[in-house]
Amino acid sequence: MTPFTNLPESADYTAGREKLRLAEIELMQHREAVAAMRRALPPGPTVPDYVFAEGPGELEAGDEPVRMVSLSQLFSAPDRPLIIYHFMYGKRQTSPCPMCTLWIDGFNGIAHHIAQNIDFAVVAAADLSTLRAHARARGWDNLRLLSAGETTFKADHGSEDEEGNQESTISVYTRDADGSVRLSYVGRPPMSDEIRERGIDLLAPVWHLLDLTPAGRGDWYAGLDY
Repeated sequence: MTPFTNLPESADYTAGREKLRLAEIELMQHREAVAAMRRALPPGPTVPDYVFAEGPGELEAGDEPVRMVSLSQLFSAPDRPLIIYHFMYGKRQTSPCPMCTLWIDGFNGIAHHIAQNIDFAVVAAADLSTLRAHARARGWDNLRLLSAGETTFKADHGSEDEEGNQESTISVYTRDADGSVRLSYVGRPPMSDEIRERGIDLLAPVWHLLDLTPAGRGDWYAGLDY
């Protein structure tokens, strides 16, 4: 059995690391099989051409002219998918969700990479000026930030309930040849009554880095004070 490092490993460590390597391979293969199932989903439902409020490309404070943009206009080419992250901010969620903020921090950092293949936007129930003030504080300068306002977009996708409570959600769309928009995939943290917060872990590296350590992720939770 080949040691994993050039350091003096114990036999128990080398044997345990080899067992873990095989488990990691199995996990990778299962993850790829699940991704293939996601890609192979039958065509999803067509969705209304919702209209969102969007500000200018820059995030400076001051007067911010508002323009309206439809869901179909978020596609930059017919053959590109569109991903929207539903930000828990607005209505009953009067302060920005720390975990959503963590995810969006990451999206902002890799936006120029994902733009090579997909279109991406962040949608919140919060009004545009409130959303953009938080974006300025976080340095989100690479993302399309949209306000769903009073549209049914978030309610239709399950990211807002009748009382205005918000839920983080990721939704993926394609556009048909006739220009209609179709939902391809939707996911959110709750996966079952027992699993309430793990459904979109793969969208952020933080938990995976914590999982590499002996202590694991523990009870760590994101904050807005750093």
